[in-house]
Parts: sequence; C-alpha cells; structure tokens
Amino acid sequence: MSKRIHKRDDTTPEEGERKYGDVEFADPVNNKYPIDTEAHVRAAWSYIHKDSNAAPYTAEEVERIQARIRAAAKRYGVEIGE
Repeated sequence: MSKRIHKRDDTTPEEGERKYGDVEFADPVNNKYPIDTEAHVRAAWSYIHKDSNAAPYTAEEVERIQARIRAAAKRYGVEIGE
C-alpha cells in the first residue's frame, strides 16, 4: 500500500482547514475527509464510497483513506460497514 497520497490539482488544502479548522483528515495531503468527530467519521465513510469522490485517487490511496477512517471509527465507537 502506498504510504503517500498525491496532491490533487482540483482542491486546495487551505480550503479544508478554513472549513474545518486544524483537525485530523483521512486525506491529510489535501485536507479532505475530516475524522475528528463521530459525525465527521460517518460522513467521511459515506463520501469516500461515492464514485465521484473516490475517482481522483488511486485504489491504494482509497484503501489508505478508508483505513484511516476505520481507525477513527474505532476510536469513536462508530460502527461502519465494509
């Protein structure tokens, strides 16, 4: 599995920080998919499973993002599907 997520040309990391603040993101390179609260974890899991949201990433990057969301879900006691 890739250790790094590529910088996307269609987004700016500053936008994620402006919108959510200094929080943990499942995609920390582009500041996408905040995973700092139970609600954000649920939303991140839902969003990364939409084809349009996953499309800019490689399969390995999607797996890495999903793994980070799963870890956050475990921390918050959130049950998510596979």
